Amino acid sequence: QVQLVESGGGLVQAGGSLRLSCAASGSIDSINFRGWYRQAPGKQRELVAAITGGDSTDYADSVKGRFTISRDNAKNMVFLQMNSLKPEDTAVYYCNIKNPWYHYWGQGTQVTVSS
Repeated sequence: QVQLVESGGGLVQAGGSLRLSCAASGSIDSINFRGWYRQAPGKQRELVAAITGGDSTDYADSVKGRFTISRDNAKNMVFLQMNSLKPEDTAVYYCNIKNPWYHYWGQGTQVTVSS
C-alpha cells in the first residue's frame, strides 16, 4: 500500500513563507488528481490547491496569488509553496492523490501562522 508523507509544516509569522512537500512511498498509476487540503479546528476540510490530470491548476479563492502547487513526477512528489501567510491559513494540511480506483491521503502537517 502506497503511503503519502507530508513535511515542511511549522510555525511562521504572518507574511512569511513555507513550502510543504508530499512524498509517495511508491508509484501510483493513472493519477488524475493531486491536491492539498487543509482543516482548521472546528471547520470542515477544504481544498486549497490542485493539479488535475491535464496539468491544469486550481486554487481556493482565499489562497490565489499566494500559494503555488507543483509536482515532480520523477520523485513522486507534490509541493505547495505558501507565501504571504496569514493567521487564517493556520490548519493541518493534507496531501491527496487520486486515481480511478483509490484516494491516497497523508497524515497531515501542521501549519501555524502567528500574527
